[in-house]
Amino acid sequence: MPMAGRKTRGQPLPAQEPRSARWSIHFFQRHVGHDDGQAVPARDFLDTCPDTVRGKMLAVLRAVADAPPPAFSGGGYWEAMHGDMSGYYEVRIDGPKRTHYRLFCVLERAGGAHGLGGPSIVLLIGMVKEFKTTFSKADYKKVRDVGDEYRSRSPRSVAR
Repeated sequence: MPMAGRKTRGQPLPAQEPRSARWSIHFFQRHVGHDDGQAVPARDFLDTCPDTVRGKMLAVLRAVADAPPPAFSGGGYWEAMHGDMSGYYEVRIDGPKRTHYRLFCVLERAGGAHGLGGPSIVLLIGMVKEFKTTFSKADYKKVRDVGDEYRSRSPRSVAR
């Protein structure tokens, strides 16, 4: 009996980009079929962040892309999510008055197969919460819904 997670004879591995391929950063753009204005939620979020928060988030994303992501330790600024949010990542920056800024992302290791030009970090949406508060299940569902919309098309819908 084959062991879980191991390739067995005759079963091809999923297509992935070479580990040494450079990672790109893309902004998810809503498709006209879901949003006539074709909003770019993560860009809209970053535009509302204080300059210092936005600058730190972009620096974390560049460091993650350069590492690349599977090798980046995060230092508390880049975290893989768990449970219902498995498969999502967040950039975590604290701003003025200890306000927590979170930018939710997905990794497209096989981004070339989805029109992204290679492995990519895709920025989906961001949210803010006050010090010592948590996001609700509805907040996380909103992130998953945006992720589902993003994955519903190939090639992927990203801002160009």
